[in-house]
Amino acid sequence: MQKHNIDGAPEAIGPYSHAVSHDSGGLRLVFCSGQTPIDPATGKLTGNEIGAQTERVLDNLELVLGGLHASLQQVVKTNVYLASMDDFAGMNAVYERRFDDHRPARTTIAVRANPLGALVEIECIAEVPSTS
Repeated sequence: MQKHNIDGAPEAIGPYSHAVSHDSGGLRLVFCSGQTPIDPATGKLTGNEIGAQTERVLDNLELVLGGLHASLQQVVKTNVYLASMDDFAGMNAVYERRFDDHRPARTTIAVRANPLGALVEIECIAEVPSTS
């Protein structure tokens, strides 16, 4: 197992890595920690509505994945944590556009609260060649 902290991604707000990876049988599984809509330049939450926050979260996941030579198109599973299921449609519209025809497995749940009061947090698992 390798721990990864990615330059340019938002600083972790706790004692965790941006991602960890495990090589097995010619493939690397990348487990990305949950990303919130933190602007990496300012360290503050971006936007106050679900669409803008979901965009930033997916941008942050792309930063982490990109630092490991992967992309959203290699994601095999996501977990989405919403502060309110009332935001499901808004999150889902952005998610569908950003993932396009790629449809990883997904779980979406409502939680009591996300870190820093974020409306959404998303974590993922991606599969990439070990040589990346």
